[in-house]
Amino acid sequence: MAGPLPWKTAWVTGASTGIGREIALQLAAAGVKVAASARSADKLQHLGQGVMAVPLDVTDGDACRRAVENIESKLGPIDLAVLGAGTYRPVSLDELDPAEFSHMMTTNYMGVVNCVAGLAPRMAARGSGHLSWIASVAGYMGLPKAAAYGPSKAALISLAESLYPEMKQRGIRVSVINPGFVETPLTAQNDFAMPFLMKPEEAARRSIDGLAAGRFEVAYPRRFVAILKAVRLLPYPMFFRLISRAVLKER
Repeated sequence: MAGPLPWKTAWVTGASTGIGREIALQLAAAGVKVAASARSADKLQHLGQGVMAVPLDVTDGDACRRAVENIESKLGPIDLAVLGAGTYRPVSLDELDPAEFSHMMTTNYMGVVNCVAGLAPRMAARGSGHLSWIASVAGYMGLPKAAAYGPSKAALISLAESLYPEMKQRGIRVSVINPGFVETPLTAQNDFAMPFLMKPEEAARRSIDGLAAGRFEVAYPRRFVAILKAVRLLPYPMFFRLISRAVLKER
């Protein structure tokens, strides 16, 4: 991070592990007042005294609204939100459980919507603020084993694209963060090679740099993002052949 950051107060959800945790720590180290949320209150306590712990289940819309009110009453207006609460489990054809699909969409997508609903009216009234959320390059296309996870991330990308024009008119920035593979407890479930695997610390740094630069899409690693976007343009027979070889094991 080069130079001072443009925010005074930030709210980070999904801050108990992975990218969210590192973003909260790096923002706090840079002098930003940080409120950190996750379901695990114990893990939030380990973020240090410079971070306000706000335990929260993002699937509870009323709780999200109360969390925003609580944070702003103690730290001041939230001028950056990084909404990273989410879950992941690979799904195979032998384990098509509708409850798993519903849980992932409720947590990953509606969890962001619930937080945005609590934040947007306040930011619009002030005519300023920066809303961002963590989607994934998995939202670019359908991928094997991501039948539950991928659609929730595609929905987040679409949400950002849909809200951006009106939010901009009201003085609110919108950014979507699309990481590639990052070394976290969630990606540890994968049984296939993960190209360009990154550490959470580096992913957090790139996320913050991209947000500070005001980019709509903050996507990394750049080479991996470029490859995936190019693959998505291939005719379906070639696309399915390449993706299947990369992810699926021979049966």
